[in-house]
Amino acid sequence: MTGAPASAAGGPSQAGATGTAGASGTETGAKSARSGKIAAAAVDQASLWNIANLLTMLRLLLVPGFVALMLADGGYDPAWRSFAWAAFAVAMITDLFDGHLARTYNLVTDFGKIADPIADKAIMGAALICLSSLGDLPWWVTGVILGRELGITLLRFVVIRYGVIPASRGGKLKTLAQGIAVGMYILALTGWLATARFWVMAVAVALTVATGLDYVRQAIVLRRQGIAEREAALEETEA
Repeated sequence: MTGAPASAAGGPSQAGATGTAGASGTETGAKSARSGKIAAAAVDQASLWNIANLLTMLRLLLVPGFVALMLADGGYDPAWRSFAWAAFAVAMITDLFDGHLARTYNLVTDFGKIADPIADKAIMGAALICLSSLGDLPWWVTGVILGRELGITLLRFVVIRYGVIPASRGGKLKTLAQGIAVGMYILALTGWLATARFWVMAVAVALTVATGLDYVRQAIVLRRQGIAEREAALEETEA
């Protein structure tokens, strides 16, 4: 009876094997986690070049080209104005699609959040300033539209601590009216079309002011709600 039990004899070797297997499993898990992080980082990096962001980049690149076409040959040549209108139309069309694609196919990126509104305001601002500098559009119209856009952008940043002001249907209608009106002014129109564009621009300016005031109202309400919720949470904490 000098032999040890089989289980006892095999105990240390089995434990060593188990420990080795556990260590291997741990190392494999760590490698898999690292591989997953690397793959996720690669996906995030690649996502910058999705179709929505590419459309936004195209719109940004169109701005200097549009200005050059708009001011070519003194800014009053109908042919150059037609090319400028084509560039402006492409920019407006991409504006309609890039945001929709980003939301629909989960292509929203930090770059897109920053670049998209910049591209929108850049092409519209360039068009308005060019038209006013050429004497086709009163400067006060350009001031009202650009002032509203910049003011609402700043207002969003001010109240972002309390929440986000969502885009309204009125705001989308305003953008459409501005695009049509500015596009009509870019073209060298005459006769009744020249008269019609005046009224289209009047509607665009009215919508610009009305939606701007509505955003101010929403910002005030959002701030009040945020302050009330913060005070209520503070009272519950103290209680």
